[in-house]
Amino acid sequence: MMNSVYLSLGSNLGNREEYIQKAIDALNDHPAIKVETISSLYETEPVGYTDQPPFLNLAVKLQTSLSAEDLLSITQEIENHLERTRKIRWGPRTIDLDILLYNSERIQSEQLHIPHPRMLERAFVMIPLFEIAPDLTFPDTDVSLDDVFRQLQNKEGVHIWKRKSGAGEYGPFEN
Repeated sequence: MMNSVYLSLGSNLGNREEYIQKAIDALNDHPAIKVETISSLYETEPVGYTDQPPFLNLAVKLQTSLSAEDLLSITQEIENHLERTRKIRWGPRTIDLDILLYNSERIQSEQLHIPHPRMLERAFVMIPLFEIAPDLTFPDTDVSLDDVFRQLQNKEGVHIWKRKSGAGEYGPFEN
């Protein structure tokens, strides 16, 4: 069975775009994962711990035969491979991969909370997600992305950095 999943990716250390592209490539190279859609890249101000460089963020939709827990393990392996360190909560990082939605399921475990618990409050998550899935609704609610987007679209700190090009399923970004 294939599962529809949405992820948020972010980076604010080193070559941010390169880290994000390497993470997307690693996802797509996994035999049980197919990246379907990628949003444009957005430059965003940090949230929480603000004494750090700005982030690049985007959202991806993928199809996978992996369970949510197995997908979490894969995303953490990718983060480790790309030298992610966890010294400061919400601190600087080479790469961050968060599972936002997994089908229409609600999952609550020690390791995993789906839908992602703070996604509706974060413009840097919702604006790229709205770009690739404007008709999406949240599990067990009638909350639509459109409703959330209207509340967040004028929020400061999220700016288009590079638009997704029309080439291929995913690929180069345009200035």
